[in-house]
Amino acid sequence: MSVSTHPETNSGAKGLITVSIMLATVMQALDTTIANVALPSMQGGMSATQDQISWVLTSYIVAAAIMTPLAGVLSAKFGRKRVFLISIVGFTIASMLCGASLTIVQIVLFRLLQGAFGAGLVPLSQAVLLDTYPVEQHGKAMAIWGLGVMVGPILGPTLGGYLTDYYTWRWVFYINLPVGILAFLGILSSVEETETDRARKFDYFGFIVLGVAIGALQLLLDRGQSLDWFSSREIVIETVVTVLFLYLFLVQMFTAEKPFIDPVIFKDTNFSIGLILVFSIGITLYATLALLPPFMQQLMGFPVITTGYLLAPRGVGIMMVMMLVGRLIGKIDSRLLIGFGMSLTATSLLVMSRFTLETTIFTIVWSGMLQGVGFGFVFVPLSTMTFATLQTHFRTDGTALYSLMRNIGSSIGISMVVTMLARNSQINHAVLSESITPFRLALQDGNLPSLLDLNSSAGISLLNSAVTQQAVTISYLNDFRLVMWVTLGSIPLLLLVKGRKKQR
Repeated sequence: MSVSTHPETNSGAKGLITVSIMLATVMQALDTTIANVALPSMQGGMSATQDQISWVLTSYIVAAAIMTPLAGVLSAKFGRKRVFLISIVGFTIASMLCGASLTIVQIVLFRLLQGAFGAGLVPLSQAVLLDTYPVEQHGKAMAIWGLGVMVGPILGPTLGGYLTDYYTWRWVFYINLPVGILAFLGILSSVEETETDRARKFDYFGFIVLGVAIGALQLLLDRGQSLDWFSSREIVIETVVTVLFLYLFLVQMFTAEKPFIDPVIFKDTNFSIGLILVFSIGITLYATLALLPPFMQQLMGFPVITTGYLLAPRGVGIMMVMMLVGRLIGKIDSRLLIGFGMSLTATSLLVMSRFTLETTIFTIVWSGMLQGVGFGFVFVPLSTMTFATLQTHFRTDGTALYSLMRNIGSSIGISMVVTMLARNSQINHAVLSESITPFRLALQDGNLPSLLDLNSSAGISLLNSAVTQQAVTISYLNDFRLVMWVTLGSIPLLLLVKGRKKQR
């Protein structure tokens, strides 16, 4: 039986392992957002409806969410390296099949496969790096890993927009081929296999009920707004299924002899608080990414490729800070770094909550970079702190739960801001329209341009468009403010985390 990767790995091997792991991490992280900007091109090429093309994203998210918790169990039974390599091969082949798809049914099925195989890449990469580097270098390891996890989703729209505009949407998937090959060869030659426990019993019932609960939750979050939430029978059914199967999973977890997830793992205070905080970070990061592109394209009039470029400074801010923060861990209390980072993130959201349609590109860029710096100060120490006191044999299960909570947070965050945006836009429009009457002095003859003549249908239509634009703008700003309060509300949780002395 082979021995697991040891902290005393020489520097050359560490470098190869790190590069290979990063390739796999970036490949998976990019695919969470890279396909978003290509959806209109896919929809036109496949003659699909808006509801049908949305399943290209939904199928990937649901499959990845269901399969993420399985990474720890499969690694224990078959070896982490073996599972990692199979995941890379499956993900790469599924990507090629997505790029070659001719119908909407084909691409949805292949995206399901892509999500299923890609689910384990991020938690497995995190576990490998934690095992490769000694404890005193975990900050550095998490800084490297965090670059892929955080920068990937941010740069995804930029790269996706470029490939779609200058080539074709199929290259959004084909680009994974060279990355997948390099990652496979690097991991095959450098990563050592972990010890296996073939005798470990697999809790099929626990996995099935958890998978159904997560799948139903992802579906109701993804489709809730388009189906008007609980006025839809589908959403009601998915909500009932989520609650029922989650309850069954909790009962199974606390009563089964060998549950799918050992409840002992949650006795580690740092780990449990870390899961809550990364859930909050998922809300903040992905909700902001869901709001900014349509705000800049639909209201400010920027083209897709320009929008992608304006989102890029976030990634620059993260990269600037992450390696610095990796060196600060161990010298400065992680709680202070996380609190400082969340404060910077909240400040950037405050700036965004004051955007107007005349906001300059400079303001968009520096506020985005400030948010990236904030995320950089949060993500690395949070990853390090979460696993600082967790027992080693729980590491792969822990990283899987960590990724799962981040993904669920992102789904809830996106669903929350999209719903609030739609509903507040209607409310704001109604409130603003109440002021549009012929009796207001500002709207009487002579005070308005001829194009806004209230006695003509064209003037009323143009005025309604202006009111709608302002109503939607206010709704976006309210969403930014909501995400800011979510970020600030998470900071007090740091008081529950053990300090450095207790961690030792």
